[in-house]
Amino acid sequence: MKNGFLLVLAGLLLSVGLCACSKAQKIAIVDVQAVVNKSEQVQALKKEQEERLQALEQWIKTAQNDVETQELKANKEELLKKYNDELAKKRDEITREYQKKLQEIDKSITDTIKKTAKDKGYGMVISKSIVIMGGDDITADVQEAVK
Repeated sequence: MKNGFLLVLAGLLLSVGLCACSKAQKIAIVDVQAVVNKSEQVQALKKEQEERLQALEQWIKTAQNDVETQELKANKEELLKKYNDELAKKRDEITREYQKKLQEIDKSITDTIKKTAKDKGYGMVISKSIVIMGGDDITADVQEAVK
């Protein structure tokens, strides 16, 4: 109940603040999640990530088979440690590269939102997820520009 009240109060304060600002500048809203979901860059990154994870799964199966074929317990333990270390490195590399590319895409989408808004004469852009009412929705324009 308290959280609901705080949410309504925050929305009210935001709308009052936006009303005061809207006289000075045009306000645009963007459904950022819709832009991200439709982005070809994001789709390509997801596909690439899935392929890399599938390749990693195949590598894990090969490593498991290699460990299982070892007859001596000492050889199994040594080989298992080697593969675990290598697996950790591969996972870290995949995660690091994914995060780097995701940040690049995020910057690209943010820059596109800014450019689209500026070209259309908007002084402020707000995420649609926090707007209850008001603002001009430029999501379709941004999606077209992002592709």
